[in-house]
Amino acid sequence: MSSPSSRPDLSGARLLFTDLDGSLLDHETYDWSPAVEWLSRLHEAGVPVIPVTSKTRSELLALRHALDLTETPFVAENGAVVGLPAAWCHARLERMPGPDGLVIKPLGVDIGFIRQRLVVWRERLGLRFTPMSEMPLDELVAFTGLSDEEARLARMREGSEPLVWDDSEAQLEAFREGLAGDGLHLVRGGRFWHATGESDKGQAVRWLSERFAALRGVRPLTLALGDGPNDIAMLEAVDQAVVIRGCHGLEVSPNQPALYRSRESGPAGWAEGVDHWWGRGERRCEPALMASDNDNDRVGSVSA
Repeated sequence: MSSPSSRPDLSGARLLFTDLDGSLLDHETYDWSPAVEWLSRLHEAGVPVIPVTSKTRSELLALRHALDLTETPFVAENGAVVGLPAAWCHARLERMPGPDGLVIKPLGVDIGFIRQRLVVWRERLGLRFTPMSEMPLDELVAFTGLSDEEARLARMREGSEPLVWDDSEAQLEAFREGLAGDGLHLVRGGRFWHATGESDKGQAVRWLSERFAALRGVRPLTLALGDGPNDIAMLEAVDQAVVIRGCHGLEVSPNQPALYRSRESGPAGWAEGVDHWWGRGERRCEPALMASDNDNDRVGSVSA
């Protein structure tokens, strides 16, 4: 397990963007204890840790309290929804925060339209897939490992619909083409495909980075960590990135020169990645060790 170096230099404006399931949270148990030391150090240094996830806003509200991230923004549903605490709001651009202290900015397409088009294309092309909204609660619990209440919150979608694909690659491509004509696209996550609008994690990360710079008058150094294909846009939108070793066997290859691949998975890999970039001084020009996706014992190097 990686822990912070004795006194890492966290000076200057910084933002850390993180995927949750399979990254900060363990893929099976949702535990984050291996990352606690780094979360505490970042909190003490005043570095915002911003969840960027496929989870819903309803799922995130309780989780933000458990992770002690209530003072930072969040990105839900793969970029479709952004939640802003008061300190991140612009007086001329946002209304007053709601009872939960948040201003919610939808960046995506209404969920009603997405679900309607999924039904249309499933019938038109004879596709085999199951949207999360149609899964019986007990099946959703068994498939995800969530509790009944957590599964109910996961169904409270606003701008994206997860689905379980059970058809061929050829049909998947036809489905993609049909959705594209509706201004929708598919993103691959760890367990589900996600039907969403043109928004993605990368766009939301860039928007938040620009908002921070506008409010603070300084451009932040940005770091992002994720483990899935739906994290690629986020990993390409920052200064430094970490691909956390996944449990899903899916390729995650962002176009990002400052890239580190962790040897560990889940929150242990998350802590390893943060320690690589921010625990041992700046690594802008040094070669970074990179563990291969296919052979974790073989180590290459990339320019970082």
